[in-house]
This record gives sequence, structure tokens and C-alpha cells, in this order.
Amino acid sequence: MRKLGCTTVVLGLLLLGVPLALVLGAPRRPAASADMSMVSSVSGIPPRMLTAYQSAAAQTPREAPRCRGMRWAVLAGIAEIESHHAAGHRISATGDISPHIIGPRLDGSGVGENTTPVADSDGGRWDDDPHGEHAVGPFQFLPSTWTGGAARDGNHDGVKDPHNADDAALAAAVYLCGNGRNLTDPAQLRAAIYAYNHSDSYVQEVTDWIKRYTQLGTATASPTTGSAAAVLRAALSQTGVPYSWGGGGPDGPSYGGCCSPAGRSGAAIRGFDCSGLTQYAFARAGIVLPRTADAQAGAGRRIPADAGVSALRPGDLVFFAYDPGNDATIYHVGISLGSGQMVNAPRPGAEVRSEAVWTHGYAGGARLL
Repeated sequence: MRKLGCTTVVLGLLLLGVPLALVLGAPRRPAASADMSMVSSVSGIPPRMLTAYQSAAAQTPREAPRCRGMRWAVLAGIAEIESHHAAGHRISATGDISPHIIGPRLDGSGVGENTTPVADSDGGRWDDDPHGEHAVGPFQFLPSTWTGGAARDGNHDGVKDPHNADDAALAAAVYLCGNGRNLTDPAQLRAAIYAYNHSDSYVQEVTDWIKRYTQLGTATASPTTGSAAAVLRAALSQTGVPYSWGGGGPDGPSYGGCCSPAGRSGAAIRGFDCSGLTQYAFARAGIVLPRTADAQAGAGRRIPADAGVSALRPGDLVFFAYDPGNDATIYHVGISLGSGQMVNAPRPGAEVRSEAVWTHGYAGGARLL
């Protein structure tokens, strides 16, 4: 017998010699300025955009090592004013936004408060206008600014695209950081926002939104660093990716197979099942997990169910079973965010999401970090 996805199915083959190995990569230094105040939802922000902001904040220490204090709320404050978080546009699982967000032509007419003509710089590549210049994407970069050094590849697909939420958010984070600002200093934060748009009223609006977003987060993950932070960032970055029975693994989402106990096939769905998501997230910390939920329970140090949910730390695996006292009946796995929350790929028809740890069938956890 072998488990495909998160539930047992019978196969005609017995897979031998597959160790339940745990391979730890090189120790990782905590990112001093990474934003670990991760949240699963904020009123008014599409989940995929929130993921982009959090991912960009987490990547900032690598892209701008001298910067301090970058956090998702700063990026959300900018994007609220620039595009209302891509309101009215579709945002794919990979962060691509369609239709493209293109501002008015900057011809000095006063539209969009622009009174200085800006010459075309991209031949229409990014703004679809070969004769004029427009700000583009959810963070409204000028094409000349984007190609002049601001561009970043936030989703690591080899393309730097201002119309991609991850790329644009990371580019905005680095731009705001300047030459090493400390954004925990209110004066330096205001200077960063002013550099983004030379308007005192703009600075005040963005600052107000940053304060609101700092207060509006829900389902907060407990602060964490190092490998646990890498695992949580990776799992949360897949928020909104569809559940696919048998899908996903260390390399990311993939098409799954047939079929769940309820007859749901993942063959036409590119995404994750529960254990595929955990494999992907832990691989980002250099840890190889077995493929199935029950096998993953044999990795690391087991946390018994009777210790309660409060015993879980951020980055622990969380298990659920038909018979919580029998690991052979484990059918589901998630990753603890701390504070009674977890991120998981819950079931066919749903998407990767954060939520409270389920009480029904709770079978404890495993600590690998």
C-alpha cells in the first residue's frame, strides 16, 4: 500500500528502498530585517497580492542587505494608492496580472497630476504605447525606471515583469530601501515614500494606510527566523494555489492524478495536495520529506496530540488522523504558523490557505527544525 496525496490507495507495486530521510542543508543566518509578522488575510487586499507583499518583504534582506525594517504593510500602503491592490484585475497563481494596469499617458496634460511630459522609453513594450510613456503595473513603475535598474524577479521564473505582482513588489521594496534606509525610523520611512512620489499629500496617504494595515492583519504567525521562517515563507507564498490530488512536490506545484476517495481527480489541476505542499516548503530549508502524510509523521521529533495545539511551534508539521492514536491512519498534514494557526492544502476544490488548526482528528505534530 502507498499513499497518493493525503489518503491511502492500493497500488500494484511495492516501492522498496525509499528511506524516510531527513536531509538538513547548511545553517541559515536569520534575516535581520525580514518581516516575520506574516498574516493570512487583510480586509481589502486580494490574497495573492498579500502573498506578493509578504514574499517581497522576506526577500529584501538578500536584495538590499543594508536595508532595515521593510515589511509587507509598507508595500501594501504604496500599492493601495497606486492600484488599489490591482482591483478589478485577475491575478494568477504565479502573480501575473491581467489585463495589464497601465496609467494615463504622461504628456503633461495634468491627467494623473502629471504636468511634465515624459518621453517614451520602451517603444510600447511595457505600456502598449510606442509614442508615449505610462506608469505600469500594480506599483506603477515608469518603464524607464524599471529597465534602468529597478527590475527584479520576485517569483524566480527568470523574467522581470512590472505586470507581475511578485516582481513589482520586490522591485518596490528595493527602491524604497534606497542606499540602506532604516524604515523603522519614521523620518526615513517618509523619505522613502517621498522618493517614490514627490508629493507630501502622497506621503501622508501612504503612511496612513501603512498604519491601518499594521493593525488589520488576522491569523498572525508567531515571529520566527532561520529555517522555520524559510519554510513558512515558502508555504505562504503558495496561498491561492489550487488543491490537486497527488500534485506538487519539492520542486513546486504540478499536475496530480486520480482519484481522491470522493472521486476527485487532480490530473487536470496544477497545484498541491497536503503532503506535496509540505515537501515544497521544507525543501526551501534544505529538508527532504517523504511523499505522504503518514510517512512524514515518522520524520523529526514527534509532538503527541495530548500535549495540545499550544505545544506546536512555527514550522512544525501538524497531523490529522481517522484514529488520532494510530499514525497509520493519518490522512492530512499542514504546517504550524504558531498561535493555533496553520497553512495547508486542505482538500479538493479548495486552495492553499491559512486557518485555525482543526480540532477534529488532531494527531499532534513533528518538529524537524
